[in-house]
Amino acid sequence: MAQTLNDLLKESAVFANREVLSPHYTPQRLVYREKEINKIENAVAPALKGEKGRNLFVYGKTGTGKTSCVKYVINEVKSLPNTKAQISYINCRIYSSRFRILGRIITEHLPTFATRGYGAADLYERLVGWLEEGRILVVALDEIDMVKDLDDLVYMLTRINSEIKGGGVTMVGISNRVSFKESLDPRSLSALYETELVFSPYYATELYEILKDRVSLGFKAGAISDDVLRFIAAAAAREGGDARFSLKVLSKAGELAEERASSTVSMDDATSAAKVTEEDVVYELISTLPEPLKLVLYALSLMANSGGSYKKLMDGTDTYLFSGDVYYRYKSLAESMHREAKSERWYKKYLAELEMQGLVTTFESGKGIRGHAKLIKLLYPADKTKAVLDASLFGTEGGVQSGPTA
Repeated sequence: MAQTLNDLLKESAVFANREVLSPHYTPQRLVYREKEINKIENAVAPALKGEKGRNLFVYGKTGTGKTSCVKYVINEVKSLPNTKAQISYINCRIYSSRFRILGRIITEHLPTFATRGYGAADLYERLVGWLEEGRILVVALDEIDMVKDLDDLVYMLTRINSEIKGGGVTMVGISNRVSFKESLDPRSLSALYETELVFSPYYATELYEILKDRVSLGFKAGAISDDVLRFIAAAAAREGGDARFSLKVLSKAGELAEERASSTVSMDDATSAAKVTEEDVVYELISTLPEPLKLVLYALSLMANSGGSYKKLMDGTDTYLFSGDVYYRYKSLAESMHREAKSERWYKKYLAELEMQGLVTTFESGKGIRGHAKLIKLLYPADKTKAVLDASLFGTEGGVQSGPTA
């Protein structure tokens, strides 16, 4: 039976506080991330004393707690009295250019300064003047690899420390991609003076404790059994140890229980929620990939959908594509969109990134198939993958046709 508006407005029989299940919620206690939090604290500690510190780059797959840990430390810093550090947290998916990031920093810390009508150089000079008064800025750049002119941003922020004596900048960069720095200019790299912190995926036992902690705050007593929690934790561990995935399954399972007008979450609710969430998370991930990775994935989806126009191998119901063919299809796509077609060296890095995200799998063929050719398999339905990329790349439901290009 469909729920009415009155049903939806009633007090939930399952949830006590839905907010604690949100990926944007920062808990008071971050289990199994004490060491990582301590390393972030060590990185920003010099800034709290008014000293220039080392930059920190934080890496890890989605759902490993990178952003939560950085925000946790930021909240710690903000609660300290008489600290000499100024803090800015910036989501680079929203503020995706040097100019917008500078504007955001100045708006936060110099609210009386109107940024309208000024260029990036003007904003830079204003920021330097403010820092020269003895201030240290700690700027956390979440999804830093999404900044379009990243080279210019990194070079500018590192240059401040060599230009002024009385203050400075400490960067905390957060990224899903360990290799993103390889695209930086050697001048920017040499000036970074950074340390690195890699977040490993969670194990099933760790995810279980995270879920148990959130359930104690977010659900009514007795709404979820221990068996259901362990099932969700195991499902998330199979998806790469993603805590965000586990919380989405947990929340969705609660919603399914509500739809049944039940006060308890069943194993069937959890099973259905895991299936729905897996598809949602994968296609959300695809839509947020950097454009070069999207183009490689788009080439794969087009070729996997094609009716034999490209050479491919069949193993039961699975389709494997030759890496070299995919590269030439990717080049054709990039050129048709007036984008720079990267070299095969970069293409191989993109493939490695897609494999790390669990979207493709690759392996070397045996003898007799073009020598030792690399084969690629798309791990999610090609038609759905293509539909997501059509919307993301072209803003349409149908972008490039599946057939080969001349």
